[in-house]
Amino acid sequence: MTDRKKGEEGEEEAPVSLWERLERPSPTPRAAALTPHRIATVAVGIADAEGLDAVTMRRLATALGVAPMAAYRYVSGKDDVLALMVDLVYGELAVPTAIDWRESMRVLALNTRTLLLEHPWLARLPAPQAVLALTPNRIAVAERALTVLDGLGLDADTMMSVLQAVTAYTYGSTHSEIAMRQLMEGQGWSSGDEVRTALAPQMAWLMKTGRYPAFQSYALQAHRKDDARWRFETGLDYVLDGIAARMRG
Repeated sequence: MTDRKKGEEGEEEAPVSLWERLERPSPTPRAAALTPHRIATVAVGIADAEGLDAVTMRRLATALGVAPMAAYRYVSGKDDVLALMVDLVYGELAVPTAIDWRESMRVLALNTRTLLLEHPWLARLPAPQAVLALTPNRIAVAERALTVLDGLGLDADTMMSVLQAVTAYTYGSTHSEIAMRQLMEGQGWSSGDEVRTALAPQMAWLMKTGRYPAFQSYALQAHRKDDARWRFETGLDYVLDGIAARMRG
């Protein structure tokens, strides 16, 4: 979220971001017990345990042990809290730069999947935070990833396209995994076998139509239906293989 500052003659100037505001000296004393890091840490704890909807300004104040309005000395509202949360967890995301580009992109994808599974609320962020959250740690991740791709003979647009291809695969695949986990929890299913048992009547009718022979072959022959990590890594390797082939071509 941004505020607008006034020029000397009262005209509106460029908006001021949360991060710029936090680096300025405070015009009024702030509660010693409050810091942006503590606000973010407590909010992430609530979201991890109870989901994103549980993070409200009132709930946050209670968990912080401060008056409801105290946090507003740091943040303008929930949008700013979400930005702090995103920044905090992205600080956990490592991007190795001392190895070749392919392995770096692979490790980034694996680490991102782990991050999303540990903080599943990231999959439910509102569009502004999901797409446009320009936080220091999130930009730092992109900076390290682009640094890995620099020097491979790719122009700036292509480097970003490669990064976005890996990121899109990672988020899409992991979001589906999170959605399945949440569905299973909501239905009380504890295993893939229980999911398939519950869906068996629908699946049996669909297969009997004879319209889906390839899918039926998969259903009868696949042995890794419940191995989400294997599926993720296999798909990721095909994505990276395709990028590598395009670079060589």
